[in-house]
Amino acid sequence: MHALDYALFAAYLVALVAIGYWFYRRHQGGEDFFLAGRSLGARHVGFSIAATDVGGGFSIGLAGLGFTMGLSASWLLFTGLLGAWLAAVWMIPKVKARETQHRFFTYPDLLKHHFGPKVAMVAALISAIGYLGFTAAQLLAGAKLAANTLVPADMTALSPLTLALWLIGGATILYTAFGGLKAVIYTDSVQWLILLLGLGGLALPFAIHEIGGVAALIEALPDSYWSLSELSLSTALNWLITITPIWLVAMTLYQRIYACRDTQTAQRAWYLAGFLEYPLMAFSGVLLGMCARVLLPEADAESAVPMMIRDVLPLGLTGIVIAAYFSAIMSTADSCLMASSGNLTNDLLGVREDSPRAVRWSMMATLGLGLLAILMAAHASSVLNAILAAYGLMVSGLVAPTLACLFWPQVNARSAMLSMLVGGGVVSLLMLNWLPLPAAVADWGLDPSVFGLTASLLTLAVTHWLSLLRYSDVVEVTK
Repeated sequence: MHALDYALFAAYLVALVAIGYWFYRRHQGGEDFFLAGRSLGARHVGFSIAATDVGGGFSIGLAGLGFTMGLSASWLLFTGLLGAWLAAVWMIPKVKARETQHRFFTYPDLLKHHFGPKVAMVAALISAIGYLGFTAAQLLAGAKLAANTLVPADMTALSPLTLALWLIGGATILYTAFGGLKAVIYTDSVQWLILLLGLGGLALPFAIHEIGGVAALIEALPDSYWSLSELSLSTALNWLITITPIWLVAMTLYQRIYACRDTQTAQRAWYLAGFLEYPLMAFSGVLLGMCARVLLPEADAESAVPMMIRDVLPLGLTGIVIAAYFSAIMSTADSCLMASSGNLTNDLLGVREDSPRAVRWSMMATLGLGLLAILMAAHASSVLNAILAAYGLMVSGLVAPTLACLFWPQVNARSAMLSMLVGGGVVSLLMLNWLPLPAAVADWGLDPSVFGLTASLLTLAVTHWLSLLRYSDVVEVTK
């Protein structure tokens, strides 16, 4: 890369931190820091949701899937469209009505209102851990991008990946800790536009030109790469069950529901986010991965697109497109860090007062969790696997009680608590390989989250049914 590219990228990072500090000087208290004063409109929130959900992890991970399997990888983001629109129709009206009445701060507040503080505490712990892992995955995506584009191998005694991880992580943590949700949402809107321009308007056309045109790209790849049906049933189920339900339990999304001024605004934002994810981002990311497969067939799948961008773009444009990718990464990392910080500060530590003291506590929690996320990222390898592991924990532990809270109000707190513990426990044991599956079941190729969510839902249903039986027995004895 040329000095001009480095200058453009450095200016981008400095601008983000400056925006965060600008919002920091205008915070009125904890509600302003975490929920942007509950007054945001649909457009900014919709762009922010798409930027947060796709982010660097799915940008890097999706391009890696396009590298290995072609157009069928686009179904990964169809789960986002499905989840966003289902949430807009079925979930948001119920959540927003309760939030307007009770002034919820976090996702666990919804469960606390229905099931009590113990259930909310466990939910907050699961959410905080899940989002800390998700933040680490985004920082790893940024480090992989920087290590293959910005950091020369002989620049420092540290490895390029380690140096990049601390540089990118440090900038993300600073502007998130300073700026709160307003800084996150407004920068996300800009970052999403930069991402679409950088990937779809610059990187993809230049890559196709380097290959020799669309006809040359079609000729260079196997026919299976141009099919939308080259997807195994187990992979489709894994994506559907692991990713789609996250729209019911994601702390980042609940913060945005609460930040919208009313139900209709939130629904419009969710419809917009779904469209931005699929088809716009889905096919842009996959096609970039397919181009990289032609130009750099021996590269690591998740590193191939950053390397391609470094090699094919002309002076100046490289810095812009790299900034676009970092936009995606930071737009997810900041939101996930805010979510984990909100769970820790508001739900686990109980810092709720609307005052400058609450902002200071929130900033310290954000800084501490951000540093922990960097350390976690240093020990991870695959971006997409890290994301799916974080999703798996939250889906397995939180979906069942959330569905009960919104659509099955007769379920009691004991059933909700057991469903969280069983679902979260099963998926954790499976991911750590402490609970081996029978060989016949392991051959199905299903993710641990499928078994964790199934166990959680069964636990909820069975314990609720048993409680009804006990209640009917008591009634009979009383008679």
